Amino acid sequence: MNVNELAELAQSAEISDPIDWGYLNIDETSAYKLMAAHIIGLTDDPLTLKATCVKLLVENFVVNLKLEQERARNAKTN
Repeated sequence: MNVNELAELAQSAEISDPIDWGYLNIDETSAYKLMAAHIIGLTDDPLTLKATCVKLLVENFVVNLKLEQERARNAKTN
């Protein structure tokens, strides 16, 4: 599997949980290829891949919590 194939596979998962790309300084294809390039060289060890997945999920969870907290603060001031 190469970077483009991995990026396309990951992008296909976005159909059920779309990302709003309108406010970002990177386009969807470039973002997926950039992240796929980071992942493609990882080991095939299942435990390492699972640990990496959990770390990424936690990072995403924290970012979403921070965004929600910021939205709530903004709503209170408006």
